[in-house]
Amino acid sequence: MTKAIVGIIGGSGVYELPGLEDIREEWMATPWGDASDALHFGRIGTTAAVFLPRHGRGHKLSPSGINYRANIDALKRAGVTDIVSVSACGSFKPELYPGLFVLADQFIDRTFSRASSFFGNGCVAHVSMAHPVAPLLQQRIAAAAAAEKIAFVKGGTYVCIEGPQFSSLAESLGHKAYGCDVIGMTAMPEAKLAREAEISYAMIAMVTDFDCWHPKHDNVDVASVIKVVEANAGNAAKLLARLLRDFPAKHEACPLGSDRALDHALLTAPSARDPVLTKKLEAILRRVTHS
Repeated sequence: MTKAIVGIIGGSGVYELPGLEDIREEWMATPWGDASDALHFGRIGTTAAVFLPRHGRGHKLSPSGINYRANIDALKRAGVTDIVSVSACGSFKPELYPGLFVLADQFIDRTFSRASSFFGNGCVAHVSMAHPVAPLLQQRIAAAAAAEKIAFVKGGTYVCIEGPQFSSLAESLGHKAYGCDVIGMTAMPEAKLAREAEISYAMIAMVTDFDCWHPKHDNVDVASVIKVVEANAGNAAKLLARLLRDFPAKHEACPLGSDRALDHALLTAPSARDPVLTKKLEAILRRVTHS
């Protein structure tokens, strides 16, 4: 079995992983360009971990300016088997209050200007996104939150908008009426690319606000978001530390096949594949082409 290496992608306000020991930094070269920052390699307990700040140190990258393909490719090259995504989000439900952690497991993609696949003309692939979150990984996050007595909800639908602007009132009411639970700007195409890279993926969405639909709460702004994120930083650190300390030494095969997503996804015949694109896909296709 494959050794478990957990990748942590930190969102707004989460620019480091407290408790990470034996740290070394490395810029991982990718054929897709530069990742958001250097990868931070280390361990918590006996579990190997790789931390990547999604927006870069100092929050220099907007949601639309993040090179999601480079980030996921870099983590793949680092041997990461499981990704835990941490991000801030708005809520569409009164019971999903600021400070609560939502372990979202469904996504609606409303982005429009981001490269959302490693594949394309010359090497076509279609992976299943019916269930984008790896259930065993999500369950381990839930168990860690429960053990640390951190308030959370397991499950929920996250709608990802392009940004960087927050929603209009009409948009917010529309997303709420559609049945979404939370809203953010970064889960897509991150989750899609993790699936194409055959990396198990799960999310911790930290509720910071009620978007702008709630008549009794102020409209969302950066100051209010960061205030809640900073207040939650301790809980996020405790949750991730507990998750990693209790993580199994070997990667658990995903019952939904997220770690074998390419088994029946490639359509282009080997003889018809574009050699330039195939070369760029080297890390993503390694298991398939070498099996």
